[in-house]
Amino acid sequence: MIVVIIAAAALCTYGVLVWRDRGKVRDGKREKGFSWRTRMNIPVRTDKLSGTESYDTYVLSQKELFVVGAAGFAAMALIGRLFYEPLLLSVITGLLGLSAVPFYRKAVAARRKQQLTLQFKQALYSVSSSLSAGKSVENAFRSVNEDLSLLYPQGDVPMMKELERIVALIELGEPIEKALEQFAARSGVEEIQTFSDIFRIGKRSGVDLVHVVRLTSQSIGEKIDMEQEISVMLAQKRFESKALLLVPLVLLAFLKYSSPDYVAPLYAAGGIVVMTAALLVLGGAFWFVNRLMNIKV
Repeated sequence: MIVVIIAAAALCTYGVLVWRDRGKVRDGKREKGFSWRTRMNIPVRTDKLSGTESYDTYVLSQKELFVVGAAGFAAMALIGRLFYEPLLLSVITGLLGLSAVPFYRKAVAARRKQQLTLQFKQALYSVSSSLSAGKSVENAFRSVNEDLSLLYPQGDVPMMKELERIVALIELGEPIEKALEQFAARSGVEEIQTFSDIFRIGKRSGVDLVHVVRLTSQSIGEKIDMEQEISVMLAQKRFESKALLLVPLVLLAFLKYSSPDYVAPLYAAGGIVVMTAALLVLGGAFWFVNRLMNIKV
């Protein structure tokens, strides 16, 4: 019951902070003055993906900011309740859960880049097929969305939006290699940047673009497939590591509520130091496991 009260109070406080700061951003610019999001380095989404937004970052909406922050606070408050008896220490531990916001931001940005990479591989195959059929480079990029729409009927995928921008720039007279270069710089994906460089050099040197695109798409596709295989191999290990990190919490909860007299010394004055050290060790293990599993090919 106490934990529920703590979580409710945190939700109310967090909601007030979000509401107070709702008008701080107008037209993509932040007004001067104090802002708690600025202090926490949390951007706020003002519109959908713009033409200059990088895929390396993800801008949270008001709803996402509230839900993720509240969930992080509630989870850490529950953990704090397991390790400490004083209510104040549980609240302080819960405040550490607000750090879930930047973690969530990085995770979503990484997932968006991964999806963009897979969709780019499929777009490359479509471009290669169109060039082999005799279409010009510009028309090949114009027809990619028709092929992608068969794979993604919903149509709301990043690569299709990027292709629309590339085609729009071509219609405005922008060289296609320049449009691809802008997309590659914004994506932050190594495979896209590699293709952009190869395409620009091949276009300027006058080589056979059909052959270049075919070889490049094959090479990039193989690299992406290898990364996917490694990701699948690591998925099970990530799950096992998370399960092992939950074991101490489950064991502590079992002992605390089934045999409170057995663990009573841990919640005394001197036991707080031991519990704090145990919590720090558990947090360090969580950080180390996440760094260890973050393998980049």
